[in-house]
Amino acid sequence: MLAIIDYQMGNLRSVQKGFEKVGHQATITSDPDELKRASKIVLPGVGAFGDAIAELRRRELVEPIRQAIDSGKPFLGICLGLQLLFETGDEGGIHEGLGVLPGKVVRFELPVEYKVPHMGWNELQIRRPSPILKGLEANAHVYFVHSYYVVPREASVIATETDYGGMFCSSIWRENLFATQFHPEKSQANGLRILKNFAEL
Repeated sequence: MLAIIDYQMGNLRSVQKGFEKVGHQATITSDPDELKRASKIVLPGVGAFGDAIAELRRRELVEPIRQAIDSGKPFLGICLGLQLLFETGDEGGIHEGLGVLPGKVVRFELPVEYKVPHMGWNELQIRRPSPILKGLEANAHVYFVHSYYVVPREASVIATETDYGGMFCSSIWRENLFATQFHPEKSQANGLRILKNFAEL
């Protein structure tokens, strides 16, 4: 079973529909027991870092998420779901994240010609060929909507970078752990390829 974590902070149905389009059923759930039974897990997310981590704690999902990642299950974070994997986020004060990966989440500080949030299509520059990127062309375009980005302490986890007034980490990969700052479910053919690759790991 492929499980999408429901914590009221994401466009869950569009992620579920993305998987369905590539031939894979996905269950939306906030039940820790269902997460234990799942073979793969997706943590989507749209919204504020502090609110999101508070909601994960309220629903007692923090430990099940950490345990799933530690167990070796394929795990995919999307947008806020990437950011939550890190130690801290500085949106509206400093908030403690899941701490799965060392590093922090910071706001774009850019020249005035660059709008924040960063919204729209942009290129991926592949640094490490993550399995979920299999079949993508060089400099593939994907869709972003975000004002904050991750700064990993370990460069070895960076799978792709993207240039928006400077290079930032746009996806990570460490063993069974994958996460994207962009939205695969909004990235048309390239995004569907990524969701299919993840579902078929």
